[in-house]
Amino acid sequence: MPYVNIKVTREGTSPGATATTAAQKSALIKGVSDLLHEVMGKPHDATFVVIEEVEPENWGVGGMTTPQWRARGQGQPR
Repeated sequence: MPYVNIKVTREGTSPGATATTAAQKSALIKGVSDLLHEVMGKPHDATFVVIEEVEPENWGVGGMTTPQWRARGQGQPR
C-alpha cells in the first residue's frame, strides 16, 4: 500500500493566498493516486496521500531559510 507525503510551504500559490486551497489539495491527492494506479496498478483505496504545509521560515535551501533565500533574489513563490 503506497504512502505519499507531499510537503509544500504554507504561503499559497496565488496573490493573497496564505495556504494551499482545499481544491488544490484534492487535485494533488487525486493526481498522485491516479498516477500510482496507472504506473503501478495500485488501487485507489489502498493509496494514502498526506499533504503537510510548512512555514517558510522552517524550510531551508542553500543554507538559508526560504525567506532569506528569496531576499537574496534566489527565488519567488510559484
